[in-house]
Amino acid sequence: MSVSVVILTYNEEVNIGRCLDSVSWCDDVVVLDSFSTDSTEDIAKSKDARFYQRKFDDYASQRNHGLQEIEYKYPWVLMLDADEVVPESLYKEIAGVLPEVDDDVALFRVRRKDYFFGGWIKHSTSYSSLWFGRLLRIGRVWVERAINEEYHTDGRVELLSEALHHYPFNKGVGAWLEKHNRYSTMEAELKFREGNQDWAFRDFIHSDPAVRRKSLKAVVYSMPGRPVFMFLGRYLITGGILDGRSGFTYCVLKSFYEYLIDCKLKELRRREKGLPV
Repeated sequence: MSVSVVILTYNEEVNIGRCLDSVSWCDDVVVLDSFSTDSTEDIAKSKDARFYQRKFDDYASQRNHGLQEIEYKYPWVLMLDADEVVPESLYKEIAGVLPEVDDDVALFRVRRKDYFFGGWIKHSTSYSSLWFGRLLRIGRVWVERAINEEYHTDGRVELLSEALHHYPFNKGVGAWLEKHNRYSTMEAELKFREGNQDWAFRDFIHSDPAVRRKSLKAVVYSMPGRPVFMFLGRYLITGGILDGRSGFTYCVLKSFYEYLIDCKLKELRRREKGLPV
């Protein structure tokens, strides 16, 4: 199939083997690593992936480096994280779509099925409304925002019906908490610099799901008691309660992550005013 693959890694020995096995159909696989200290490099090379390293600064810069500074065999690149897996159904859809794609199409978005405690937590993760830029035409797509990145293109955007499989807890809940502690710091610093984001009612009915979600986030981030509201939204409104104990646990963890962002943002604002934390 005429598509290359790039996988971002940092200490992913637990995940990288399965991720690489899921793209064994590709003859041009690149691993872009942030100087792992475990066996990520050995595993990647043992599975014939091209291995590059770049010091990590932020997610947008890392992804842009992967898109702009590495040469690929094919004009399309499937960009993955190491804890993602490409199921056969998605592979078949990509193989069927790309040969007939119009020249003005430059980006395909996909959804992800998140797994926790052995099952898919469909409702807790806003599966139906959350889309990720993953299949990209080289030279036509760039990434902005240091975390929770935004994909931009000068071409048309299409959606794929099949989904990636995502295993965010494969390294354990402790590792997830450590990662989201870092994420909350980056998110708070970004929001501190950006200030309040503008939104418009028309964006809530925009044809692009990414625009709709961005507008919703702008409104939610302006609300008091946001972490509690987001827990109730995930657990009751979008149906996290239907995911059982896994759904409840996930909704609590995500709400705690949002609470960390709020705490760290408040800390930054107090420090700016010279007030004690």
